[in-house]
Order: sequence, then C-alpha cells, then structure tokens
Amino acid sequence: MRSWARPPARRAAMLLPWARGLGARCLNRQLPLACGAPLRERAARGHGAGGKGLVLGIYSSEKDEGPAQFTSAGDAFDRLVSGKLRELLAVCGPPLKKGKTRIFHGLHQDFPSVVVVGLGKKNAGVNDQENWDEGKENIRAAVAAGCRHIQDLEIPCVEVDPCGDAQAAAEGSVLGLHEYNELKQKKKLVVTPQLHGSAESEAWQKGVIYAEGQNLARYLMEAPANYITPIKFAEQIEQKLRSFSNVKVHIRPESWIATHQMGAFLSVAKGSAEPPIFLEIHYLGGANTNDSPLVFVGKGVTFDSGGISLKPSSGMDAMRADMGGAATICSAIVTAAALNLPLNIIGLAPLCENMPSGKANKPGDVVRAKNGKTIQVDNTDAEGRLLLADALCYAHNFNARAIVNAATLTGAMDVALGSAATGVFTNSSWLWTHLYEASILTGDRVWRMPLFEHYTKQVTDCPLADLSNIGKYSRAGGACTAAAFLKEFVTASHWAHLDIAGVMSNKDEVPYLRKGMAGRPTRTLVEFAARLSQDSHNTK
Repeated sequence: MRSWARPPARRAAMLLPWARGLGARCLNRQLPLACGAPLRERAARGHGAGGKGLVLGIYSSEKDEGPAQFTSAGDAFDRLVSGKLRELLAVCGPPLKKGKTRIFHGLHQDFPSVVVVGLGKKNAGVNDQENWDEGKENIRAAVAAGCRHIQDLEIPCVEVDPCGDAQAAAEGSVLGLHEYNELKQKKKLVVTPQLHGSAESEAWQKGVIYAEGQNLARYLMEAPANYITPIKFAEQIEQKLRSFSNVKVHIRPESWIATHQMGAFLSVAKGSAEPPIFLEIHYLGGANTNDSPLVFVGKGVTFDSGGISLKPSSGMDAMRADMGGAATICSAIVTAAALNLPLNIIGLAPLCENMPSGKANKPGDVVRAKNGKTIQVDNTDAEGRLLLADALCYAHNFNARAIVNAATLTGAMDVALGSAATGVFTNSSWLWTHLYEASILTGDRVWRMPLFEHYTKQVTDCPLADLSNIGKYSRAGGACTAAAFLKEFVTASHWAHLDIAGVMSNKDEVPYLRKGMAGRPTRTLVEFAARLSQDSHNTK
C-alpha cells in the first residue's frame, strides 16, 4: 500500500469552510442526488494528499415521513463533526433509499471523503419469501456500493461501519472491491477495507475470510484457460494451502487416474493436449483424524469446447469457468482451513479440458466408469457428468459423513432458476436442511430440485450401454436427468449434487459482485461446513 501523508493544515482550513456551505455539499449528478463541484475537482480537494475514506450506514425510517436513523457509528461520527453530517443529509434531497449512496467531502481531516449508504429497514431479518436474511443482504450491497465510490476517488484505504453485522459488512466490502485485472497494464487502485472502530473485530475478520474465499474462486474462474490449465489450477490450490500443517494435497497424474480405472474421466481428457489431473485435498481439522469426513467433489473442466459436439463460438470464452465446481469446493476448503473449522474435509477435483481432436470421444462411443457401468456418450458436450461419475465412485472410499458435489453441469439449470439460486438434488433431507439454512445466512441461495425415478428411466433406457449421458427425451428436464445420471454412481445415504451453471457468472443481479465470474456458492459451502462441524447428530 502506498503511504499517504495527512493534508497540510492550510489545505484543511480551505476545505472546512466549503464543507459548511449547505449549497454545495453533495457531488454532481454523476452520482445519486449529487450537486456542486465535479467529481475530479472534489477528489483533488478532498483527498489528494492523504487520509482515509469512511463508509457509514443509515436506516430508512419506519414511517415514510419520519427522520432516518444513523447506525451507532454514524451517530458517533455526526457528533464528532457537530451534527454537520445530519444537516448535509437533510438538505441533499429525500431520505436515502436502500442501496443508494451520498458522498460528502471535508467534514473531518482524517476522513476527507465520507460515503453514507442506505441500509433499508432496521432489523429487517429473515425474509421467508426471499429465503435469505434481508438485513445481511442490505448491508452487503450498501457497503459494497460505498467502498466502490471510495475506490473511484483513488483513496487507498477505507474504514467501514460494521452496520450492526460486521461479518456482512466485511463480506460486502471485500467482495464489492474485487475485480480481475491481473493481465491489464492499467489497474484500478487496490483499496484496503478496515473495520471502523474496535467492536466486532472477530466477526469482521470472519467476514473477510469468507469473502476472500469466494474471491479466490472468482479469480480461478475468471482467469483465461491458457493461464489456468489442469496442472496450474492444482498448483494454485497447493500454494494456497501450503502454510497449513493439517492439510495434505495430492496432485495425481494421468497414470494414477488410469490405474484407478477412471475410464469415463479419461475419455473426456484424451481429446486435449493438456494432461488431466486428479486433485485430492485432505483437511484434517477434526479432533480425531479418523472421524468421517465431509467429502466435496467438484467438476474441473478448465475449458469446455463441447468436444466433437462443438459449442457455438459465441460465448464459448466463458467456458473457461466450466471448472467452477472445482474452484468453489477447493476455495471452500482453503477458507475452512483459514477458519480452522473443527471437522475433516476431503476435496476431489477431476481436472481436464474437453476439446475436439482425432483422439476425442465421438457421439455413440461407449466408455466404462470406475464402478464398471458402461456409458454411451450420445453428446460429448455432456462431459461433466463423466468426470463426476468416476470422482463420486472414488469418494465412497472415505467412509464419508456426507458427499457434496458441485458442477456447472447443465444449461437447463440456468433456464430453470437463472442466477437466483443453486439447484440442489439430494437423497437426504438432513443434508438439504443444512445447505438451505446455510444459504439463508450467506444470501447465496439454494433451491431443492427433484430426483424422481421418472428421470432415472430416461438415462437407463439406453441401446448400447448401461446408461446414456443424456436423457432420451433430449432437452426435457435436462438438469434433472443429469442429476439422475450422477445418482447411478452414488450409494451413500447423504449425497447432494449442486448444479451451479445458473450462478456461474454475474451481470448485475448480485449488487455486491461486479460483472464477471461469481465464485458462487463458495460462502454457502463454507457456512454449510461450519454448521456441520457443530452438528453432533450421527448421520451414519
């Protein structure tokens, strides 16, 4: 971080009289309800030589015409500046709505720029219709907007009001500021968010760790496929986990995969010049290293062209993120290790590319999975389930407490739910309850989908093999037939398949995530693991 000196006294003296003038106290109309000097001019006056930004929250009035209510941090700052912040808000337009912001300059020499953010109703709590904690989501969205305004002003550090929930505030700030610009010469200034005040520091740090976990998944998913190949993906995760003494990382080569008779996985990998990798992670956080682990399995197709069943060229670049399942489960384990969660977790990620070549799978080919079942590959673009079939078979070697797999598996999932929620197919109500309750807290929602025998019949009715890799009615219920296919490789009584295709990327649906790969549902997986670590219920 660059070192910034405090503004000289003379500059501060010039600022403060301007700050007291009620006629020119907001920004111009480049920002909501703004007036006065242009952004760049104000930025030059307000922070050019140093200081921090400050984000403060304000609640909507319970009555439409009543006065808005500051958070405790906002009240304290207003007293510090002799009530001027409240005066400014009163003359800058109507009450601040949820998610909206206003910026003020020159109120205090330590904070040249102060952003007030609308938090909505106080004590909003869980919204049963929306299936999330509305208060937490409001904080995440508002704080993210405030921090981005500070970044636009090129202030390198921002203090953030905990807004009554420091974890949510930390998540909003760290997630909201993240942007993949590794390969650009011109980069945005890196802004460091800090907790304003000393209270709730433990919750703040927890939120930072949760958000950094999701940002790791976003980074891996956003990076070009020639930068994140199977081996480079594995090495990135190994490097992230190197400092933890209770974590072992095994990067299994192609010869190991062949020895373990993962024929379905290898059939996909053989079309690419990039050799496949089977990444295996053991996090031993439990009191007893022999305790049954939670097993995460993630689809790791680092680029999916569709193979011989080639995808349309438009939008194919986004298929660099077809390893989103592997990215989210591996990032969740990195986060669990950072939090020192008291349970054992095993992560399995079959990694390869799906490419067309003279060696690639052809429509109609039959391959054999690890459990001996044969699969007719009727569509080479339904490759993710072939990787997962072998990985799920291998997952049964660990006497798992539960098996949870994540995959950007089907476009049909995106059609069904869009980006609102991850689709969950599970044979366990106990497992579903934990995932659902975790998602309410994180705001990264899940929705239960059917695992009917109706769909199983559509993949087992196959002319040449035990199974077809697509349903016999083609597009009908595509996400459900894909889940039914995976179920044929599961004997565990607590298994869940998370189809994350719909939540792979973000346009503007989640306000505290910028446009790009979303890294969802990493925080929900972490919260789920945390809840599982506290659940002494014997699931065996």
